[in-house]
Amino acid sequence: MSIRVIIVDDQAMVRAGFAALLGAQDDIEVAGDAADGAQALELSGRVHPDVVLMDVRMPVLDGLEATRRLLAPAADGTHRPKVLMLTTFDVDDYVYEALRAGASGFLLKDAPPADLIAAVRVVAAGEALLAPSVTRRLIEDFARTRPAKRHDPTLRVDGLTPRETEVLELIARGLSNQEIAARLVLAEQTVKTHIGRILAKLDLRDRAQAVVLAYESGLVTPGQ
Repeated sequence: MSIRVIIVDDQAMVRAGFAALLGAQDDIEVAGDAADGAQALELSGRVHPDVVLMDVRMPVLDGLEATRRLLAPAADGTHRPKVLMLTTFDVDDYVYEALRAGASGFLLKDAPPADLIAAVRVVAAGEALLAPSVTRRLIEDFARTRPAKRHDPTLRVDGLTPRETEVLELIARGLSNQEIAARLVLAEQTVKTHIGRILAKLDLRDRAQAVVLAYESGLVTPGQ
């Protein structure tokens, strides 16, 4: 089954380039494109994509607000896709806020084509955080320089078992399932089970939100 993707960017050439690259993959279907966040919301409601490639800075409605609206909880069970933020900056408060809004991660626009293709597949699967080194640096910068904006969901983290807490800490440090399994001497499937329980207990969409929560709760601290 193909991964349905829509591309949201105010530059027509960027949209065309990404569409050509992704559309050439056997397992990816480009279901449409939009020039701003408002168009993206309308398009997503019509075509129900699995993944939205969302630019951060756009006219009419920027990528941050579009992501908030797109991923806002809905009582009627409205389809909510995964969102992959696209940015030209490797440290951007807008991207951090998008992660908190529920985006699954972000990718720099100048990343190699293979990284973009892999990112779409990873986000669609919900199994990994994109660009972990860049994402962690962004979150660490936010936590270090803007503490007044941080929340304190410590009680939520305290609901985890010691092993789950250990796994969450390693997720926040950017380790893959395989690396976590090796570090804790566990089967990779056991690690996946722990991650599933962590996400369920903390009511998180994916690993990206788990990383944000780990930093905001103080489980992991910048420079630790």
